[in-house]
Amino acid sequence: STLGKYARMRERYLREERPVLYNRLILSGKLTAHLSEIERTANQRLERMMLELKKSMGLTEQMKDIDPMKWTGLMNNAKAKAEEMILSELIYQ
Repeated sequence: STLGKYARMRERYLREERPVLYNRLILSGKLTAHLSEIERTANQRLERMMLELKKSMGLTEQMKDIDPMKWTGLMNNAKAKAEEMILSELIYQ
């Protein structure tokens, strides 16, 4: 199966920055399960954070209809903020 975005980032991080842990996961046969869990958790967290950020930033469907450019810019900012937190909490640790 192909790895998702967060799983690939986590694998690269482990391989380059945490080689002992990376090799331990490979040798124990747990790397795939670990990466799958990271992917699942990251996507769930992103979804939850985006809902919260959209709410706190007032990103409604009404705003999307009225000012799609502003809405898109704010959505991109929200996603970047959420992803930054996910990377520091899940991927690069």
